[in-house]
Amino acid sequence: MGGQRVKILQLVTVAVFAVIILRLFYIQVIDSEYKDKASNNVLRYEVQYPPRGEIYDRNGEFLVQSREVYDLMVVPRDLKEFDTLMMCAIVGITPDKLKAELEKAYRYSRRVPSVVIKHLPKEDKLKLDERNFPGFYTVYRTIRSYPRKIGGNLLGYVGEVDRPALERDGYYRSGDYIGKSGMELAYEKTLRGEKGVKVNMVDVHGMAQGSYADGIYDTLPTAGLAVTSTIDAALQALAEELLDGKVGSVVAIEPSTGEILVMASSPSYDPDDMVGREIGRNYNSLIGNPRNPLFNRSVQARYPPGSTFKVINGLIGMQEGVLTPDMKYSCSMGYTVGRGVKCHSHWPPLNLVDAVQTSCNAYFCYVMRNILDNRKYSNIKEAMEVWNDYVQSFGFGTRLGSDFIGEQPGFVPDAAYYDKKYNGRWNSLTVISLSIGQGELGCSPLQMANLAATIANRGHYYIPHVVKEIHGDQEIDERFSQKQFTKVDPEHFEPIVEGMYRAVHIPGGTAQRVRVDGLDICGKTGTAQNPHGADHSTFMCFAPRENPRIAVSVYIENGGFGATIAAPIASLLIEQYLNGEITRQYLVDQVKSMKVNYPYYDRQQNR
Repeated sequence: MGGQRVKILQLVTVAVFAVIILRLFYIQVIDSEYKDKASNNVLRYEVQYPPRGEIYDRNGEFLVQSREVYDLMVVPRDLKEFDTLMMCAIVGITPDKLKAELEKAYRYSRRVPSVVIKHLPKEDKLKLDERNFPGFYTVYRTIRSYPRKIGGNLLGYVGEVDRPALERDGYYRSGDYIGKSGMELAYEKTLRGEKGVKVNMVDVHGMAQGSYADGIYDTLPTAGLAVTSTIDAALQALAEELLDGKVGSVVAIEPSTGEILVMASSPSYDPDDMVGREIGRNYNSLIGNPRNPLFNRSVQARYPPGSTFKVINGLIGMQEGVLTPDMKYSCSMGYTVGRGVKCHSHWPPLNLVDAVQTSCNAYFCYVMRNILDNRKYSNIKEAMEVWNDYVQSFGFGTRLGSDFIGEQPGFVPDAAYYDKKYNGRWNSLTVISLSIGQGELGCSPLQMANLAATIANRGHYYIPHVVKEIHGDQEIDERFSQKQFTKVDPEHFEPIVEGMYRAVHIPGGTAQRVRVDGLDICGKTGTAQNPHGADHSTFMCFAPRENPRIAVSVYIENGGFGATIAAPIASLLIEQYLNGEITRQYLVDQVKSMKVNYPYYDRQQNR
C-alpha cells in the first residue's frame, strides 16, 4: 500500500515538471509575447501628435492655422555626458535653465520622458539631430498661428492640459495640449485629432536605432478635422477696429440661419500672444489687466438692455390684448405716477409706432402696467409669471444653447424674486423700471443680437452658432436648423418693425445719423443706466427691412446715448456687409477717435 502511494507521488511530480517544461518551451520558443515584454527596457514609445484642425471664416479665409514645432524630450536614465553649452546655444536657453529642467525631470521619473524645451522651430530640431545628445530626442507638435490676428476671445487659445482635464478624459496625458477657451474649447474633440505611437529601438546610450519590428506596432496619428466658421473675417476685423479704446461688444447674426457673422469683445488680445514659450507671462499680464481682456463680454457679460427692451413689452402688450398699435398715451417729459420715470424731449406719441421711433419712456410705462394689472389674471403675481414666460421665449433669462462655451443666461426677475425682495408687498409701480429695460434685467450682447434677429424674422429665431461646416463626416447639430418661436404672433411684429424703420429714416427718430440710402436699416437705440459711471450706449438693428440679411447688437460701456457710439458702429458694419465697402470714412474716423473713460476700471487698477 505504501509503495503504491510512492508511485502516485512520483507520477504527480513528473507530471508537474512536464507541465512546467512544456510551458517554458512554449513561452521561450513559440510565443513571443514575453520576449517582447522583456525587451521593453530597450524600447521607446514616442507619442505621435496629430496636426490640429484649422479654422476658416465663412468665405474660406484662414482664421487659425497650425505651425510645425518640436518639443525637446529627455529620459533621465539614458543621459550621458554631453556638450551643455552647445545644446544651450542651439535651443536658446541658459545653462542654469537647462540644469533646472533636467533636475525637474529627474524628480518626476528617471524612466519616463519629460519635456525640456517646448516649441522649437524645425531649424533647431535639425541642428540637434546633427549632434550626439544621448537621452534627448524631439517630438513633432503643432502650435497655432493667426494670419488675421483677430478674434482672440472668439477663437480662444490652446494650452497644456491641467489635472481636472486629465481626470475627466482618458485621452490626455501630462504635457498634451487642449483647447482652453473660445472655439478651441467648444470644438476640442473635433479639432484635436487622434494621437499615434511610434516604437523605437534604443541602444544603451539612449540613441534611437530605428523602428522596432519594422514598425508593425506603430500607429499613425489622425489629423484633427478642419472647421469652417460662420464668421466673416473682414467684418470681424472692422468691428474690432471700431471697438478699439472702448469696453463693450459687437455681435452680428444672419437672421435666416442664426449664423454668427461677428463676435467681437473689447478689450481683447492678439491671439499670437497666447502661443509659444511666452504664453505664461502673457497670460499673467492679461489676467492682471483690470479691464479683463480674457473676459468675452459677448456671451459672458450681463448688461441692462435699456430701451432696446421696450419692443418686447410692446409685443407682449399686443399679444395680451392690452395694447393696440393705434393706442395713444401722452408724455410730459416722463411718466409722472408714483416716483415717476423721466423721458427726453419729443412730441407726445400718437401711437405705438411713434413710441418706438422716439423711444418714449412714458408710453412703455403705461404698457407695462397694463400687462401686469390685466384683470384676466387673479393677481399681479400670476401676471408677472406670464410676462416672464413671454420674455424667456425671446431667449432672455436662459442660455440660448449656442455652440459657444461659457454662454451666460442673464436674468429676468419673476414673482418669487420680488416676493423675497419686498416681503410679498409690491405692485406694478414697484417694478416699473422693467418697462424700459432697467431694474433687475440683465442680458448678454448675444441675446440682444438674437432679439434683433427675432424681430427681423417676425417672431422666430435660429439658435446662434459659430460653426458652419465640419470638414469630414461630422454633421452640424440639427438643433441649429430648427426654428425657435416666441409666444407672440407674427402679425404683431409689423408695428415694431415700422417704428424701428422710422427711428432711422424719419425726422424725430433716435437713430437718424445711421441712415444709409438704399439699405432700409431698422434700429432701436438704448441708453442703459450704469451705477459705476456714465450710461452705457446700446443699439440693435437689422437690414434690409424685407428679407433681412444681418442683425447687429452693439453695447459700449460708459458710451452715453445709444445714438452716440453704438449706433454708428452698427451702421458701418451693415454698410460694409451689404455693400462691400464703406462710403462714410468721416464716420469711421469719428468712431475711432471716441475713446471712453472708465473710472470704475481705473479705480480697480489703483487699489
